[in-house]
Amino acid sequence: MDFEIQSEITAIEVIAVGRGIRELERLQRRYGEGRWRKLKGVATVRLLDGSIHLAEIHWYEAHGIGRKEFKLKLPLLD
Repeated sequence: MDFEIQSEITAIEVIAVGRGIRELERLQRRYGEGRWRKLKGVATVRLLDGSIHLAEIHWYEAHGIGRKEFKLKLPLLD
């Protein structure tokens, strides 16, 4: 991960569930079977250069497995 989440993730929305996730087979092979969901939310992040920004973050999660593979998708205007 090339950023660090500095605040709680808010405005969480589900993007896709189960077979609607393109990466489902890879997630199941790597982390295990579960009810996988792809989500997005907003949080404050610190980039590698030390700057802090409000950004949209995407990730996958499954019950009993947790949140995996955070991606910084869209820096929001500060």
